[in-house]
Amino acid sequence: MKEKIMAGIDLHSNNLVCALIDGEGNRLGQRRLPCQISEVNEYLKPYQERLEVVAVESTFNWYWLVDGLKALNYPVVLANPAGIQQYQGIKRVDDKCEPFFLAELCRLNILPTGWICEPETRAVRDLLRRRSLLVRNRTSLILSFKSLHARNTGQSMPLTRIRAMSQEEVGALYEHWADDLAARLEFELIEHFDASVKAIEKEVLQTVALWPAYRYLQTISGIGEILGMTIALETGDIGRFASAGDYASYARCVDSKRETNGKKKGRNNSKCGNKYLGWAFVEAAQFARRFNLQCRQFYDRKCAQTNNIVAIKALACKLAKAAYCVMKEQTPFNLEKVFPHMKIKSE
Repeated sequence: MKEKIMAGIDLHSNNLVCALIDGEGNRLGQRRLPCQISEVNEYLKPYQERLEVVAVESTFNWYWLVDGLKALNYPVVLANPAGIQQYQGIKRVDDKCEPFFLAELCRLNILPTGWICEPETRAVRDLLRRRSLLVRNRTSLILSFKSLHARNTGQSMPLTRIRAMSQEEVGALYEHWADDLAARLEFELIEHFDASVKAIEKEVLQTVALWPAYRYLQTISGIGEILGMTIALETGDIGRFASAGDYASYARCVDSKRETNGKKKGRNNSKCGNKYLGWAFVEAAQFARRFNLQCRQFYDRKCAQTNNIVAIKALACKLAKAAYCVMKEQTPFNLEKVFPHMKIKSE
């Protein structure tokens, strides 16, 4: 029986370095290759039958490489850089060391790996992420539009008025041609971003609306269409999480501090997990505390014990665990299970 081989790939923006080791940790070879799947396949093809795993470093541009290797039936895993710690005492780290280090972690079976989302779902998920970018750009334009009006008139313009304005009304706001041009251009861009955001929401909703996970997420207090789509797409297969606590940790709803004997000794990597899920559950908690009596009571009690930031994160953690349960069990949201010991106060 031929001995198994492990491969590690250190991926860059314009090239990659591929390294091979055997089951004893002996280095078999290394080569720098261009970012072309044909070149990578040509290098790995002679070892394909013996390859046990190909570890690809998770960088901003890993899609093409992982998808291409999977299409060619290579055993690919995605290395999670946030979970990898170099051996202490290493004097030199460079492109020659990194791929061998990834392959060595595979050989020892201790490589932290990330989730490889299916390309079809991943494209929809990334489209919804673009919506967040457009919303931020739209918000910056609205603030600039309001600031221009405040500087020239001394009056604050409410958002409701901006939403109701027409191009003709914007053109009549200022006498100076420069202010007039700036206002009209910003207003045109705001309308353009509005249309783009709505188009993304419509298309993504058509894809996600029939998912059971999305339908059950809609029953949770504080979660509407946008947050439901975000959570469903960013979560993917709920079966990859062993427990509700693991899911809440992935959603960045769990504190990353280290304690011993009641004393704080430092913090772990607070960036581990999914930042989009972290945002979604905090937003859901903000809505839930405003519109749900039981959630508000929980939030108020936590505020009295700590502060509003810790309280909102605690409520977000509750909602994340609830989301795990409704997606895993495919059952509607049940407040009594989330807050089993709380007594409801009348309004």
